[in-house]
Amino acid sequence: MVISDFAIKRPMITVVTMVALVVFGLFALWRLEVDEFPDIQQPVVLTFIPYPGASPEGVEREILKPVEDAIKGISGVDKMFGTAGDGYAQIITLFLFEKDPQVATQDIRDAISGIRADLPIEMKEPVLQRFDPADQPIVSMTIASPTMTPAQLTRLADPDITSDLRGIPGIAQVQLVGGVEREMTIQLKPQELQAAGIGVGQVVQALQSQNLAAPVGRVNGNLDERTIRLQGRLEGPQDFMNLVVAERGGQIVRLGQVADAIDGTQEQRSLALYNGVEAVGINIVKAKGYSTTDVSAKIRAKVAEIQKTLPVGVKIDIVKDAGQRVQASVRNVEEALLIGALLTVLVVFVFLNSWRSTVITGLALPVSVLASFIAVWAFGFTLNTMSLLGLSLAIGILIDDAIVVRENIVRHIEMGKDHMTASHEGTDEIGLAVAATTFSIVAVFVPVAFMYGVAGQWFKPFALTIASSVLVSLFVSFSLDPMLSAYWADPQVEAHERRNPIARTLDRFNQWFNRMAIKYKSVIAWALDHRVAMVLIAVGSFVGALALPAVGLVGASFFGSEDQSEVNIAIETPPGSNLAYTRIKAEEAARMARAHKEVRFTYTTLGGQTGDVNTGNIYVRMLPKSDRSIGAEDFGRQLREEVGRIGGATMSVFTNDF
Repeated sequence: MVISDFAIKRPMITVVTMVALVVFGLFALWRLEVDEFPDIQQPVVLTFIPYPGASPEGVEREILKPVEDAIKGISGVDKMFGTAGDGYAQIITLFLFEKDPQVATQDIRDAISGIRADLPIEMKEPVLQRFDPADQPIVSMTIASPTMTPAQLTRLADPDITSDLRGIPGIAQVQLVGGVEREMTIQLKPQELQAAGIGVGQVVQALQSQNLAAPVGRVNGNLDERTIRLQGRLEGPQDFMNLVVAERGGQIVRLGQVADAIDGTQEQRSLALYNGVEAVGINIVKAKGYSTTDVSAKIRAKVAEIQKTLPVGVKIDIVKDAGQRVQASVRNVEEALLIGALLTVLVVFVFLNSWRSTVITGLALPVSVLASFIAVWAFGFTLNTMSLLGLSLAIGILIDDAIVVRENIVRHIEMGKDHMTASHEGTDEIGLAVAATTFSIVAVFVPVAFMYGVAGQWFKPFALTIASSVLVSLFVSFSLDPMLSAYWADPQVEAHERRNPIARTLDRFNQWFNRMAIKYKSVIAWALDHRVAMVLIAVGSFVGALALPAVGLVGASFFGSEDQSEVNIAIETPPGSNLAYTRIKAEEAARMARAHKEVRFTYTTLGGQTGDVNTGNIYVRMLPKSDRSIGAEDFGRQLREEVGRIGGATMSVFTNDF
């Protein structure tokens, strides 16, 4: 065989090639970004249309149906889901997978613009957003204080804290939840307005014309120029009170004579509660192309620095951190990968009964695994659970080729041939069979990478990682294994004796195993004599396996149940409910959750960027699995029964974010 002959003839080139694969693999591993799941690009567009003051029925009739009809005419639309709420319409459009998300977004924007003249003039401009699982916040935190009001906490959080967080590399957005924005409220005095002969319109016009800052021109000198800007932005209540509204009878009428200026806050449209205490929440979204674990670690370090500068009594608590979950998930897969590799090498040692043979075949594992990281990096994948799962499943396959090659070389040595000849002829003899086995595995997994839709994006790292690692293992078995077998002799194989106690013990084990294999011949003989029975058993097993999911004995889901020590409760109150009512219902459910000893804390968020105050979410953080006796799934079912008894609201309990 060309590869094995060249490897044996040029051992130094073979060693350098293997070292290069290992070095480049380590470099690729260092460059890989770490994430929990592959990067999924879904052609899904969310359209949010505000229509203030309209009922759900009016929104459906005047906004939702016309817009849905316009979107249906766009090419590539697969499915569409519309929702009419109190003062808003929301449309989720799913396009065919080959549709470019950016083109899909522009098509929807153009379709709405085409019917804008037929829509109510009170409707605000639509907000379009492409759905991306990566846009979910990776870190959520709260800022709370027993001595400061939510308005004071908001001014503390934005812009100071949010600006510091936005300066971290890899941060795309920093969103505020439960913030109370400052607002100057003008309370008119009807009697004074009537006495002064001033209308409400005049007051509004005075506020608009005199509370502004605008450039008014420039002054040019001989060699320079200066820009002139009108500094008319009012700051405090007293500035507003001195504002001139009109002139009556030669006297100036100021705003303070016909109204009161109160430094207050805007109407709150979102709320954050940490263990029932009002707080200000901060959600941080990661930018694409950055590692979740790396960005999370930087956020934690920055929060520790910010905490030292905050006033006494103000505390920042990190309630959700996807970085730690991703790190734990990847670490679990890495541990399984390492344990599988060690057990594989142990099994090889037990059956080959030679530490030299074990080393020669075992070298295929680290070389193949590390070299596969080159392919993962070259394909643009991240180091996630799917790519690592592919390596975990391929561990046993990676060493198969090396075992077959080494075993055949040993057989030729036992026949009396020298190591060089045995390595050449032993590899040539089974080269075609080993290559056929490897390429059959590649032929099974490579088509998986070309599956259509979201499933294809999920399984592409899995399939291509297995295919790449198996191909590398084939190259190692045809190059490194024959070379080491040719130059690294095994005295025990040549002498046909076992000199150490471990080898003699394993030899007795192999003899016992051979006796069991001889007894297995009787099973084969029975199968050959009862062909009809064997066919019926095979067909029955196949049909029974397919019937298990059909009859409900085995469940099916895209994601398996995983205990992440968290439960989410989605809450929705009837249309027309205000924030206070939603808070009452949410707190009732949160108290039920906190009553369980397995719960560490609850984090409630109501309202949000959509302005819809009758929806919210309760994040329930549980104790670590080692400190509780009930699993997250069982606790979720129990909590689902409890919150289901709450009237006046709809509660949905989930044990994950998917």
